[in-house]
Amino acid sequence: MKAVVIVAGGKGLRMGGDIPKQFIPVNGKPVLMRTIERFLEYDAAMQVVLVLPESQMDYWHELCDTYNFRCPYTIAKGGETRFHSVKNGLAEVSDSASLIGVHDGVRPFVSVQTIASCYDEASQKGAVVPVIDIVETVRHIESSGRSATVPRSEYQLVQTPQVFDACLLRSAYSQPYTDFFTDDASVVESFGHEISLVKGNRENIKITTPFDLAIANVLCSS
Repeated sequence: MKAVVIVAGGKGLRMGGDIPKQFIPVNGKPVLMRTIERFLEYDAAMQVVLVLPESQMDYWHELCDTYNFRCPYTIAKGGETRFHSVKNGLAEVSDSASLIGVHDGVRPFVSVQTIASCYDEASQKGAVVPVIDIVETVRHIESSGRSATVPRSEYQLVQTPQVFDACLLRSAYSQPYTDFFTDDASVVESFGHEISLVKGNRENIKITTPFDLAIANVLCSS
C-alpha cells in the first residue's frame, strides 16, 4: 500500500490576501483539491493524509461542501513547524503502508509520471526526491558581501513528492528537531540514509506568490 502526506499549512501572506494559498481557486477549483486529485489519479487506492492548521479545518470542510469534493482522505492537525506537521501526518498513516510520500499542498501540477517515478524508485532505493535542472546563472554570496558564479550543473532544484520506505521515514522522524531540517530529505539524510534523485517536471511549481498563481491559471487553461 502507498500513502502520501500532503502538507498544507500556508497562511497566504505572500499572496497579499486573506485566503490561505492552498484554498485559492485555480480555474474554478481550490489548489489543494487539485493536488489531492492528482495523487488519486496516480493510484486510486492510495491513502491520502492531509495536514492542515486546526484553525483552517472548518473552512476546508466548507469548501468541500461548496465544491462537492468527495475524494477520500484522512486529516491531521498541523504542528509548529513543517517537521512537526509531517510528524503529525505520519501518525495517521496506516501501518500497512510500505511507501510514504510527502508533498506540498500548493504543488497541484506534479505530473503522474513524476509521482510514479518517485514511488517506483523509492521501492528500490528507499529515499527519493524529484529534481529539475537550474536554467539561470547562479552566484554564491560570501559573508564578506563578495559574490562569485558557481557551476549550475552541480546544483539541482528540489521538488516534491519526496518518497521513502515507510519504516525509514518513521524512524528518521523520531529524531529531535533541528533548524537544518528544511525538507523530508534532510531529515532522512541526517538519519544516515543516502537520497536518490529522479527527474521532476518543470510545471510542478510551488504556488506561493501572485505571479505563481497567474502561471497556475495559464497551466490549467493550456
